[in-house]
Amino acid sequence: QVQLVESGGGLVQPGGSLRLSCAASGFTFSSYYMRWHRQVPGKERDLVATITIPGGSTNYADSVKGRFTISRDNIKNMVYLQMNSLKPDDTGVYYCNAGVRWSEYDYWGQGTQVTVSS
Repeated sequence: QVQLVESGGGLVQPGGSLRLSCAASGFTFSSYYMRWHRQVPGKERDLVATITIPGGSTNYADSVKGRFTISRDNIKNMVYLQMNSLKPDDTGVYYCNAGVRWSEYDYWGQGTQVTVSS
């Protein structure tokens, strides 16, 4: 079965760092764009970061640019989101997503909670 399993979330103080991981299985990982999204209760799920299939190109939301880094390992079928200089506004549930095309969002993980608070 297709699985995207996020981990690494938790409680962190402002200015701190976390690294989220997404373990993918059940599909041809290397053929998919991988993304991280963030959702706050009552709000829309927003795109945070995208990495292309080869892993040579990335895109970030303006709110996280310069602080977050998305990466992938096509051998281990893993996607990562390194989150530095965290702010309270970064709080939310972070979801791993896989899409076979630039405009497709085929698979979703269950999400991992990130809370930035002192």
